[in-house]
This record gives sequence, structure tokens and C-alpha cells, in this order.
Amino acid sequence: MKHRSKAVIALSLAAALVWTAPAVALPQHAAAASTTAAISVLSPQAQEYAAYLQEKYSVSVGDSWTRGQFADALNAIAAPEKAVVLTGDASEPLKAIEAVALALKAADLEELAYTYPATKAKTALAWVKLGWTSEQYAADQAKILAAAVNTGFLVSSYYPEIRNDATASPSLAAVLLGKTLEAKGLYKRYIGYTTDADILIKLGDAYRTSDIIQAPELRKVVDEALKQNLVTGYNLKDSRYDANFLDSLSIVYGHSDFKHALQLVGLLRSENIKAKVQFEPKTSAFIYLKEWGDPGESELYEVVQIENGNYIEYAKEYDLALEFASEYDKARFDRIILTYAKKNEDKQPGLIYGSWWQPLYYSLTELSNYKEISNNKISAGKYYAQSFSLKEQSAGVTEGFKKIAPSANIVTYDFWVDGPFYNYLQGESK
Repeated sequence: MKHRSKAVIALSLAAALVWTAPAVALPQHAAAASTTAAISVLSPQAQEYAAYLQEKYSVSVGDSWTRGQFADALNAIAAPEKAVVLTGDASEPLKAIEAVALALKAADLEELAYTYPATKAKTALAWVKLGWTSEQYAADQAKILAAAVNTGFLVSSYYPEIRNDATASPSLAAVLLGKTLEAKGLYKRYIGYTTDADILIKLGDAYRTSDIIQAPELRKVVDEALKQNLVTGYNLKDSRYDANFLDSLSIVYGHSDFKHALQLVGLLRSENIKAKVQFEPKTSAFIYLKEWGDPGESELYEVVQIENGNYIEYAKEYDLALEFASEYDKARFDRIILTYAKKNEDKQPGLIYGSWWQPLYYSLTELSNYKEISNNKISAGKYYAQSFSLKEQSAGVTEGFKKIAPSANIVTYDFWVDGPFYNYLQGESK
């Protein structure tokens, strides 16, 4: 397999789409200019949820909520099959107890609450110290609060708001919205942090349990694009693994060798980078030329011979999605990779294992020293195929996809890729 590395380098690698929901037109109770100031006074947990709500859904967490605004926000972000419906005056201030009840319903946990007998509710709420009579623990309100405590929706720092029958604080509202997103599978997905003691174990488990993605109907379309030389390669990914990180703080890094991933995480730790890590399985497909010899067999790739005697190879790869603690750390990433994971000469010392001549990493927001290119993406259910191209080539790729599959769901968008990979797309070999 002396040609294997040559074939892999020849890929037109693509990368993951970090999904961003469309902006939702909601009643805004805080002006856009005050969003940053409002977030800054929230608890750390609430700040993270609030930033996500703002960037992904255009939902601002201001300094007060009405009942109607909170219900609208829940319906917009969680899209429950049965919408949250209010009775009474929607313009009244949102009470903490009602906020918990509405969020639990939007998160599809309402039926769980109604299984609680009075004794179980009383036990769950013992630490809240409500001072209720025994009969009150049999009421629906008590059962909902108890289920919220047991499922982690209601954490101890917000007990005083419940105890005092207070208006919901901005922090409580943000946390409940965030918890609802988590329960619906719509929040960030990650296996841990670069700084976790067991992150390498989790990374290994994620890699070993990943497989070459099949998606035969989608493959049929993009394989035809390969045969027509419309693209030189593409990626297959599964949207169920998408990290859903904040665009402003995240980068996606692609590679084929797992040993490289282990060392990359270790490198980031050594550079005092704390970042969330999501392992996103990826299958890269490209033409393997017959003159390169017998492609052989491996657990890491599959090959299918095509009409002209060449092969299409499907290689097991991965993307590491990283969400950094700050924009400063995100900007540092490029410098770290160019110093310790970018090959500039044969047998170059001082690099982590498996460093490429043209490493691949990208951002959905603009960064200094990155270049803007296009991603051409076709989706089919939970799977999607994508191929990178220079911006001026994107229209031709998209038109070609449409001719092959007129009814396909095709999306093209621009983003920013590292300089060496941009040079690769322009035909440079190093």
C-alpha cells in the first residue's frame, strides 16, 4: 500500500456543517444593543445558554420576561409536537414556578411529573424547604417541581425564587430554556473538554465505535459526481453527531489518523487551551487510480471498482469540533497548528504524529490568515455529503449536483479555511 498516503493527500476534503437555526421573530423584551450587557450579569451557566440562544435563535435574554414571551421562546426553540399554550394574561410577569412548569412541558417531561405520589414529591423537594403542608405535596405544582429537581432542570441556586414565589430571574429563564434544548437534543454535543482527565479514553471509545458511513442513496449521487470529475472527493457525515457549537467560538479540524487526534488534544492541553471536544465520524470518498496498484482491504477503508477500471475508495476519517473558551484561544489555534502540526519538509522534527503538508481546519466566522471558500452540501435525511471548492467553482459544482439529482436538497455556503488547505485547493502540493 505504498500509494495509500498519496491517495489520501489527493482528497478534496470537506468538513462538517455546524448547524445554525434560522432567526426567529419573537417579541424582544431587550434591545439588541443591551444583549451583551444583559448576558454579563447572568450566572456563568446562564451566560453560556444565553449566548447560544442569541447566536442560534436570535432569542435575547433580557432583565425581565412576561409569561407570553417565555412561552413563545419555548415554542420557537424546542418546536414541541404540542405547543405550550397559556391561559390567562400573557403580558403578566413570569413567575419562577410557572417558568419551571412550562419548560418541563416543552421538554416532554410533563407525564413523568404526574407519576409522583405526594411522598415522593415531598422527598424530592425537601432541600427546597417550601414549608408546605403535606396536602400541598399532592398537587400538580409540587409534582412538577419535584420532577424538575430530580431531572436537573431546577438547580439549588434557584430554590429561593421558588420558595418566595418570586418572578423568574433572567438567569433562571436562560437556564430553563437551555435545559429544554438539551432535553430535545438541540444543544451542544460534546464528549468532554481537552482538559478532562479521561478525554483520551472518551476519544478512543468514540473512534473505535465509529464505522464507515454507508448512506447508499446519497452515495449514488455523489459517486456519480466523482465519476464525472465534477468533484475530486467528498465527505459523508451523520448530522446526529454535529456539535452544534457556537460559530463565534468554534473550529472544525479534520484528519484520517486517530493517533494524530490523541496527540492534537495533548498538544492543546500543553498550550493551556481548554475547549469542548466533539468527535464527528466522517467518511471520505475519492478516486483511487488503477495505476496505483491493488488497493487491498482494510478496516479503515472500502473500495468499489468503477467502469473505467479505477476505484472509489471510502476511507474512515473524523472531524474534531472544538469550542474554545474565548475568541482569543480560537485565534491561537492557527498559530499552534502551523508550529506543531504543519509539515514543511520531509522527516521534519518537532511535529505531532501524522502531520499533513496541508492540514484542514475551518471556521464559520472570519479569522485573520484564513481564506474564504465554499462548501457544497447535499442532505438526505440524517446524512449529508459535502465537498469543498474555491468560491468561483462553487456554482459549477452545484449545477452539476442538480443535473445528477434534480430533487436533491443542495445547499452552498461560504466559510473560512486555513491557508495551507486553501493553497491545496489552488493546486499546490505543499
